[in-house]
Parts: sequence; C-alpha cells; structure tokens
Amino acid sequence: MTPPQDPAQPPVFEPEFVAGLKSIFEDKIVFNRVLGLKIVDLSPERVRARIDMRPELVGHFSYNRIHGGVISAGLDAMGGLAVMVAIGARHMDEPPGQRLHRFAKLGTIDLRVDYLRPGIGEHFELSAEVMRLGSRVASTRMEFRGADGKLLSCGSGAYIVS
Repeated sequence: MTPPQDPAQPPVFEPEFVAGLKSIFEDKIVFNRVLGLKIVDLSPERVRARIDMRPELVGHFSYNRIHGGVISAGLDAMGGLAVMVAIGARHMDEPPGQRLHRFAKLGTIDLRVDYLRPGIGEHFELSAEVMRLGSRVASTRMEFRGADGKLLSCGSGAYIVS
C-alpha cells in the first residue's frame, strides 16, 4: 500500500510506477518506439518527452523537415501520457501496478493540431498537460517545440478514460 501523501503537495510517484509507465509508453506502444519518443519528465502538472530527428521521419526531403504526421502522432501520444499521469496521481491510494492497469481503456476521441512553423532541427521537445480530468473524458493541451525552445506546433485533445 502506498503511504499517505500531503494533499497540498503534488504526488511523488514510486519508481515502480515510473518504470511501468515508461515501459508502456516507450516500448509496449510500438508506434511510439517507431517515432523515437523518449520520456524526459513525468509530473502530475506536465509531461515532457523528446524526439531525435532521423531520416525516417523526414516529410519534405528538400528541407529535411519532420513529417506532419510525426508531429500529430507525437502530440497525440503526449496527450495520452499526460492523462495517464493524471490518472496515476488521482489514485495514489492504489498500488502502482493497479494504477498502471487503469490505462487499458484510454483512447483518443478528438485531436486538433495547429502547425505554426516548419519542423526543422536535430531534435524536438514535446510537452502536455491535462486541462480537465473527468470520470469519462479528459481534455489536454500539447506543445511541439524545436531544440531552441521555439513553438513549432500545438494541439489539444480529448481522451476517453473509462
């Protein structure tokens, strides 16, 4: 059983939960592995990840620009990850393994992506936050940034959670 935490402080996730979440996100969701998505930070307020540019991700060969589908898929994955973390934080009274099983029904309902600038660079940083976590639906906001921190694309998503 997880020890009680101060409700005024954001929850601190157990190493078992973090390792399980990384395994699900980076390995078991095979498409995330194809994209090269790697988690950088997991906190209840915001999740962050990174994609290193590779030739397989090029969408426009003349400019070595990342494919728009990689951007949208990355933002969608990040929205889902933010929801996973929010669910995990909401149920800190449960053991880590039980919380990890709560993600079985998670799925995208709606996704919107705004492409603001061309995705050119050696790597990209993605982040997401949950705007609202309801009992059935969660709403998220996501960002896709260049290595210099410039906002390249942003998105919002809705996810089924039950």
